[in-house]
Amino acid sequence: MPSTMKGPGLFLAQFAGDAAPFNSLASITKWAAGLGYKGVQIPTWDARLFDLKKAASSKTYCDEVKGICADAGVEITELSTHLQGQLVAVHPAYDAQFDGFAPASVHNNPKARQKWAVEQMKFGAKASKNLGLKASVTFSGALAFPYLYPWPQRPAGLIEEAFAELGKRWKPILDVYDENGVDVGYEIHPGEDIFDGATFEMFLDAVGGHKRCNINYDPSHFLLQQLDYLEFIDIYHERIKAFHAKDAEFNPTGRQGVYSGYQSWTNRAGRFRSLGDGQVDFGGIFSKLTQYGYDSWAVLEWECCLKHPEDGAAEGAPFIQHHIIRVTEKAFDDFAGGTTDKKMLRAMMGI
Repeated sequence: MPSTMKGPGLFLAQFAGDAAPFNSLASITKWAAGLGYKGVQIPTWDARLFDLKKAASSKTYCDEVKGICADAGVEITELSTHLQGQLVAVHPAYDAQFDGFAPASVHNNPKARQKWAVEQMKFGAKASKNLGLKASVTFSGALAFPYLYPWPQRPAGLIEEAFAELGKRWKPILDVYDENGVDVGYEIHPGEDIFDGATFEMFLDAVGGHKRCNINYDPSHFLLQQLDYLEFIDIYHERIKAFHAKDAEFNPTGRQGVYSGYQSWTNRAGRFRSLGDGQVDFGGIFSKLTQYGYDSWAVLEWECCLKHPEDGAAEGAPFIQHHIIRVTEKAFDDFAGGTTDKKMLRAMMGI
């Protein structure tokens, strides 16, 4: 049954900083509410805003966090563990880059870094339960992504082994989320081994069809791959548990296409844009999600290579609010209806 979506929400990761009002949960939530946001998605790695370990063990702390948000006039939409989820599986080619996502104590030690990430993910499950949340959002990490393009020829079994290992690492984490009644919404994202529908299906098979293995839907990553992001909803709507409203544009030229020629974000054929400035059909997306009964949050994730983030945030709240469809409680042609009975129905068919 169609349902009315919640929103607008704002992912705080791209706005948190050392200067007020972005340097504390109390002040950044008041700023967000002042722009018209009704919910905030909290980045759990940012100590200026949130203490994940404490939230996993202390219901009192979680009540305090909820109180801070309520005083500002917003709810918590989900907890984000994108950076920690990324570290559950890291190909050695990316070790140096991804060490920056982890504490210094585990740098240059991939096994220790992975152990830290798994613990963090489990904290996320318990913290979400303590906050009364039903879903969280994250990344899957990647072991196979450097082998994305099939040249040089991949050895037989390489991809299957990568997904088997990815499933082996995530299955116990998903079990903890299940114990806490929380869905995991994986953001389908290039750089992760789960980057489109086919790879999501491979991962889902690798975790035995786990009911907590779900999707954080973000159309911007699909547009840049030239994937049909509306049909994606038709196929996977039962697994979509979270929604990042993020815009993008794809402008191929005679010099570059989907891979964008190693260019800067400003000069890429495919680039992220502020909400409403790109090519994503949000009217179609909100209609599809509403049609299939998605009743969770529409959360702005701001990433733009041109526009100032504060302008993007200010414009994003009314954009989302305008697109949320308040579901009707009656059919448009009810006025023309009449009473019927079985005898009448049979008579209409001549039987």
